[in-house]
Amino acid sequence: MSITLNAHQLGRLLDRTADHIGDEYLPVLHGIRLEADTAFLYAIATDRYTLAVARYRHHGLNSAPFARTIPARTLPALRRWLTDQPGSAPVTLTLTDGRIRFTAPHSEMSLAVDDSQQFIGWRGLLRDVIAKTKDGDETAFPALATRLLARFATADEHLRVRTAPGCEAVLLVGEDFLGAQKPVRSRHEGFDTGLADSLEDVNALWDVSLTDPDGLTAVMPTGRPRYDASRTPTDTVEALLRQTMSSTRDLIEENGSPRAVHAHAAAGVMAWSAYRYLKALQQADPKLAARIITEVADELDDGALGEFAWDAAAEAGFDPQKWQDELEAATPAASGTAG
Repeated sequence: MSITLNAHQLGRLLDRTADHIGDEYLPVLHGIRLEADTAFLYAIATDRYTLAVARYRHHGLNSAPFARTIPARTLPALRRWLTDQPGSAPVTLTLTDGRIRFTAPHSEMSLAVDDSQQFIGWRGLLRDVIAKTKDGDETAFPALATRLLARFATADEHLRVRTAPGCEAVLLVGEDFLGAQKPVRSRHEGFDTGLADSLEDVNALWDVSLTDPDGLTAVMPTGRPRYDASRTPTDTVEALLRQTMSSTRDLIEENGSPRAVHAHAAAGVMAWSAYRYLKALQQADPKLAARIITEVADELDDGALGEFAWDAAAEAGFDPQKWQDELEAATPAASGTAG
């Protein structure tokens, strides 16, 4: 039984669930549960009061679906080992009797696990929570920044939370304590948060994962983003570096107008910048890099880059009309200078 993902994503699964591990007096909950079906690798943790489930769409499961709990006492060593690997390094999880092995290109780690250990029915619990939540107002579904929400940890042992349609903030109420936190927009500072905008979206995204599986199997959902890019990251890196070298050469040899010189310089700068950003993204998350390359290729094929840029600028909070006016105002002056 084996499955492969990169070190960054495996570490992120552990980090997103570690704070919800149950205490040592409940061995069944004292760790992080790893479950793999035909679509996702899941990390699950609960202390009976909170429940966290993180998932990652894998490239393929080289075995039957499986589930094992990594004991809490071994998690710090595993997390340190993952930190020592490059983020893009492939890590293969392999199950043998009583052990789970993590294999990277230059090292490996083996942990003892209880093959017979059971876990809570987390799918049914979350289905029930979502079903009861749907009875509320669909318009009251705010997104909260967790770094801000954590500031209320010292306010009181318990806090009530209330929100309503049209409210500018979520209300938090404790004993002799009132607090409020502003929700974030679905698109914040020019970056899509990736959050579901409604409970219907939650159901659509998670239905396949919350269906009780037969042997942990799941049907691969249709219409989801594909990660096999039409052009590989290697091809894209080559194209960007060739463009940088070509633009640099043209810039040196250019004897024409200042606008032509500027165009060569800008092309070289943008190509080199794109190469550096792509390399960083590959290091952090190769799968996301491949997806972005596919999306960019589709946008380039469409050709409406000006429209895409206009919409992106507006969503980021800029004023594309002002930019357009400035460009039009500058064009006659530039033409006159060149003449």
